[in-house]
Amino acid sequence: MTVDDKTLEKKLLIRRVYPETDIFTIGKEQGIQYFDQFVNCWEANPDEASLELGQALSDKQLQEAFKKHAGRNWTVFRGKHYTFEDGALSLKGSVEKIRAGITETEKKFGKDSISLLKTIAQTGGSFGQKEFKEALKQKIDPYPILGKLEQLKVVVPSYRGEEYCEWRMLEETLPLIRDELGIPNVERKPIAAAATATSTTAPDSSPIKAEEEVDPLADERRKLQEMQNELDAHINDLLKNRLSQTIKFGKTFSASYLAEYLQSLFGQLLYFDSFLSIIQQYSIADVEIVNPQGKTGMKTGWSFALFGEPGTGKSFSTRDLILGIPGGKMQPHGIPGRNRYCGGITPARFIRIGQVYVGKTFNFIVPEFNDWFRYSGMVDVLKIAMERGEIKHELHREIIGPYRFDSFFSVNYNTQVMGQGYAVTIGDPNFNAIEDRMICRLHRLTKERYVEIAKSQIRLAMGEVSVDKGASQIRDHVALVYAIETGHPLVRGRFPRKPIMITAEMFEAISRARVAILKRIPGSMKFSARLENNIVKFACAASLLSYFNDDLDYIPVSKDVLERAVRLYVEEASVRSKEEFKPEEVLKELFRKS
Repeated sequence: MTVDDKTLEKKLLIRRVYPETDIFTIGKEQGIQYFDQFVNCWEANPDEASLELGQALSDKQLQEAFKKHAGRNWTVFRGKHYTFEDGALSLKGSVEKIRAGITETEKKFGKDSISLLKTIAQTGGSFGQKEFKEALKQKIDPYPILGKLEQLKVVVPSYRGEEYCEWRMLEETLPLIRDELGIPNVERKPIAAAATATSTTAPDSSPIKAEEEVDPLADERRKLQEMQNELDAHINDLLKNRLSQTIKFGKTFSASYLAEYLQSLFGQLLYFDSFLSIIQQYSIADVEIVNPQGKTGMKTGWSFALFGEPGTGKSFSTRDLILGIPGGKMQPHGIPGRNRYCGGITPARFIRIGQVYVGKTFNFIVPEFNDWFRYSGMVDVLKIAMERGEIKHELHREIIGPYRFDSFFSVNYNTQVMGQGYAVTIGDPNFNAIEDRMICRLHRLTKERYVEIAKSQIRLAMGEVSVDKGASQIRDHVALVYAIETGHPLVRGRFPRKPIMITAEMFEAISRARVAILKRIPGSMKFSARLENNIVKFACAASLLSYFNDDLDYIPVSKDVLERAVRLYVEEASVRSKEEFKPEEVLKELFRKS
């Protein structure tokens, strides 16, 4: 069946403005037969679903749907038949505005503006480094022209830095501009193919070339939607195929079960870093912490750092264990679609894309954390981010924010490890303020650790240990608990959201540890009370593993979890104090048999 130009534009509009969940909801509300064949939105092809809506909805019905469903209010659409800006749909196209914008720009800048527009239109509608160089060859200064065209809504910015900017023509606008310039229009590519072409970068593509074609915020929103789709699809598949098995597994799962599983894989010396990394995955559900009298104002979420000498397994615990190793022997253990890997991302880009995650809780995995502090001013920004405060960053030609960052970090970085303690290799003297806001673990490359790492690698390579079943069970469990505790729509109403209950017993145990630690530190303190706060959060996050253990309307902190938390407190206090006391002595005093 031939589809007319207006319907195709309507399809593109719907696909641009709405995620799959809204497209499915609108289709169901309108009683469109196509949507009856699917149980939920993840089974439908979003391009086909958008076309079905485009064919079925009259302009009046389209307007009503747009009034009822907000969609992506930040996006822009300027086509021949429809315009969408500032969250509002207009049934009047943008042809006249685009024509007037081109005419006004030509009056001000002459034939240079037309020459520049033709260059952009003939190269696919983007203005990046290649087009910039071409403009300079023609002795055209493109920035003031493109600035004017942006003001007149002919082009949109795709990247805006301090001294370098990029622009592009919207997909629906490009044919209108080509018509106005007298350039023959080529047949429009299928939307799905176009999306794949712009979102996929070949392994040998340079970052500069990739950024020529992508608006950083638009690209991040697309990544965010992909991650949301990954989580939703996983939860949907789990509910349909593995729910009873996951609940059965959850009835016996606990912190001690997880510790034994990881010890079987990596040995007694190495397991605890992986243990911390998986516990942190549970923490990012950011569950309410209560006491018998009521709320405490605390939640479970915390950030996590592994630091020490190179080659000690830091990246494995923070990245490979959580995300998996493609084609390797390690399956992912982390929450699907909730871990944003930040390898190769500059701190400036992180500050920009952080705006996309407002009101959302993710974990940002940052390898080589040191590199971020080669840029001035990063300590203050990250300190605010870790406090989940309001970020505002001012550059010479750009102001980012303000916005509130609601996510967490797991990072690793190299330090200089000495006989006692360690020295950071980060020049900023205020970096200890960042460490103070995380749970940290020091890695020493001792002979014993080296041997354990080598043995573990051999066991995995030879297939002597299998992680497939264990990883799948843990991943399903952490994903389901996360979905329940965050009120995911696919499980809402099916399981209760449970807070974590803390009691006076926990604080008595931490208090005894504090007394034992302080009497062994002769001088001033090298860590703050935030350490105890993070230890409480760790214990509560570890308790989430026991969500399905009983039918209480809260989750208690078990004696086993409390002991693990106290041990972590003592060990971390020793490291932060530059090892002024031996943790073994404190632990012997605290846990000696009466």
